[in-house]
Amino acid sequence: MDDSKYEVSHGADISIVETGAKHSSGGGLFDNIQARYAKVDPASYLRRPDESGTQYWGRRLGSLKPVELLLAEYANTELRQYLNWWQLTFIGIGAIIGTGIFVLSGQAAAQNAGPAVTISFLIAGIASAFAALSYSELASMIPVSGSAYTYAYATMGEFVGWTLGWDLVLEYMVGAATVGVGWSGYFKKFFELFGIQFADSWTEPTVIWEENPARIYYEEGHAFNVPGFVVILLVTVVLCVGIRQASWVNSVIVVIKLIVVVLFIFALCGFVDRDNYVPYVPPNTSGDWHFFGTPGIFAAATTVFFAYIGFDSVTTAAMEAKNPKRDLPIGIIGSLVVTTILYVGFCTVMTGAANYTELNTSTPVITAIEAIEERTGKSWMWLKVITAIGALAGLSSVLLITMLGQTRVFYSMAKDGLVPSIFAKVHPRFKTPYMSTILVGSITAILSAILPVDLLGNMTSVGTLLAFFIVHCGVIVLRFTRPDVERWFKIPGGKYLFIVFPILGMVICVLLIAVAEVSTIWRLFVWMGVGWIVYFSYGIRHSKLHRDPIGRFAEVHAHVEHSNNESYPVQDYDYQNRS
Repeated sequence: MDDSKYEVSHGADISIVETGAKHSSGGGLFDNIQARYAKVDPASYLRRPDESGTQYWGRRLGSLKPVELLLAEYANTELRQYLNWWQLTFIGIGAIIGTGIFVLSGQAAAQNAGPAVTISFLIAGIASAFAALSYSELASMIPVSGSAYTYAYATMGEFVGWTLGWDLVLEYMVGAATVGVGWSGYFKKFFELFGIQFADSWTEPTVIWEENPARIYYEEGHAFNVPGFVVILLVTVVLCVGIRQASWVNSVIVVIKLIVVVLFIFALCGFVDRDNYVPYVPPNTSGDWHFFGTPGIFAAATTVFFAYIGFDSVTTAAMEAKNPKRDLPIGIIGSLVVTTILYVGFCTVMTGAANYTELNTSTPVITAIEAIEERTGKSWMWLKVITAIGALAGLSSVLLITMLGQTRVFYSMAKDGLVPSIFAKVHPRFKTPYMSTILVGSITAILSAILPVDLLGNMTSVGTLLAFFIVHCGVIVLRFTRPDVERWFKIPGGKYLFIVFPILGMVICVLLIAVAEVSTIWRLFVWMGVGWIVYFSYGIRHSKLHRDPIGRFAEVHAHVEHSNNESYPVQDYDYQNRS
């Protein structure tokens, strides 16, 4: 390659020049890898004259989105930057405390672990803690919406990024539908406390799911889950109106449900029956290792892992944070610590109040209170009413934050051209991605109305574990390839020992996926297959980094310069045919 220059213009007068000396064949393999990650080079995304179609399309799958471009996008965002550290922490708590503790905790105790479900929560909490460290480091250096999708795009290329983005669609959308079903259960139970009975025909999902053997079937008399459907549509409206309103609604709800959880723990801790803890780890008698015994604890951990899903939602609000490099790690780690402590106390009291065999209901918390009523002969109506209200409030905030995360992932993917650009439209008054919010809300409401909670919850847990695994990989990759990028938060351990935490996190993710139901893993593979069809038929052909890379860089560059922010350094590039 000689030192001549090559001029490229696409919608802007951009001269991209690079001498051949800059990319000489010298240097080791590691140096070349670092150079690839550090390159901010719009013309390098174009097809080279000496490149065959197969080589070009193959290279596109692994193309990286530079960190500098991501930082410039944050500086150029149309979204309102309103959130501070405590609001981000409340977003995390709001997303975490919900269906996992108010619904799935009882099912996991009754079906998998017995009173040892508390250990299952600790295992899931440890797995989440490793993930929280990795998320915090990446969020402090790449403060943009998109969460694991964006991190994968920046570290492992477009195809892996798309796979994670599609996986997050599963995680957030199906997760919100799960919460909608749980909300409906507590809505029905709340009125039952006052003697008002609602028919199953409009308060239960249309179909029933059985895991062993795997089958799904229509339940006679179950037409449509109206409460779950309606509450999701209401949350959709709040999210369309604005991040400020959504944040304050969430903050108020989080305060309410924290009070309710603490009240439940301290009100009942003196009335637990220690006999309910015996045996603490029920023996496996069914022949299926998922049910009780030590393996049952890990199987329950996969189920209750859903209870920790939410701290990663903090990263999806990065574009709307005032100081994301500092505040995102605080929000992620802070919300996880608070909720883990509450979970352990909550499950210990719940399994002590009622025998674990009685907790396989849609409202296990109320079941636990009713068991104490029967044992003591006293009325605990006041606590049942408060708990039902707290559960409804708590599940509402989970819906709010989960759907917030989903819409921001869709927004990021649309900005990159991987899904139709209409989903990147921001409302001129409310400054929210309203088109993606309406789409996500509509589909989620329908899922909540039709599908049962256990089917949806297991799908969400496995999808999240896959996302966590990729995030752990991403933090390792960027620590060695982009050590120059500023990080407000770093995983402890210095230059090399830090790797212990993400590797342990990856191992735990693999183990928890391995103990999941086979049918759940197959559903994830089917979902991924559908996503790859969408990517190769639409996403890869409309990716802005390939259809118009120079225009894309120029657009962000121009906006950043216009706003007087520090722009990213576009490298010189020699783009001529090599003979």
